[in-house]
Amino acid sequence: MAKYGKKYSDSAKLIEKNRTYDPAEALALVCQTSKAKFDETIELHLRLGVDSRHADQQVRGAVVLPNGTGKTVRTLVFAKGDKADAARAAGADYVGDLDMVEKITKENWFEFDVVIASPDMMGVVGRLGKILGPKGLMPNPKAGTVTPDVARAVVEAKAGKIEYRLDKTNIIHCPIGKASFGPEKLAENFNTLVGAVIKAKPAAAKGQYIKSCVIASTMGPGIKVNQAKLG
Repeated sequence: MAKYGKKYSDSAKLIEKNRTYDPAEALALVCQTSKAKFDETIELHLRLGVDSRHADQQVRGAVVLPNGTGKTVRTLVFAKGDKADAARAAGADYVGDLDMVEKITKENWFEFDVVIASPDMMGVVGRLGKILGPKGLMPNPKAGTVTPDVARAVVEAKAGKIEYRLDKTNIIHCPIGKASFGPEKLAENFNTLVGAVIKAKPAAAKGQYIKSCVIASTMGPGIKVNQAKLG
């Protein structure tokens, strides 16, 4: 069995193994069990009753968390002319077109967290598909990162807009803030994200939609949330 550190073991003792908690209790507990020396990120893991291999059962989108993620988001925008100027004015960290493609491909440069593109730039950005795709950084209309209004996308990204999407095992993993936010702010973010995922339920999904819900801090144990209390 893997050996965990003392802090993890102490935290694990606070959690009843076979119990599922109400969301408010779980969020209070996750703040208690977050004992690392840094401000831990609180993550939400939702297992859904869909099959992501089918196109009509995809769950993907984006939502602005009311209290942000607590993380500084660096934005790279592919745009030209007025749109490029608007992106800079909105606070984009990097703006360009082919020069940025070269920087990424030749220098292996990844000093950004979100990539935004105006629709006319997707031909250029497409060249980076094999590099950005596996990292989950490829701009996408569903996430609002391919848009004519690049300035708004920059503002939203900086304000705490996050993308949610299924992984291969039909689980969505998303940050909902930092331990320092406290239970109330985390609850607002949690409810916003869960609400968005519930709204995005595909018509083709049958049976129980949210199979399980777990909250955990970066270094802490997972806390099961009673999915019957969601939505």
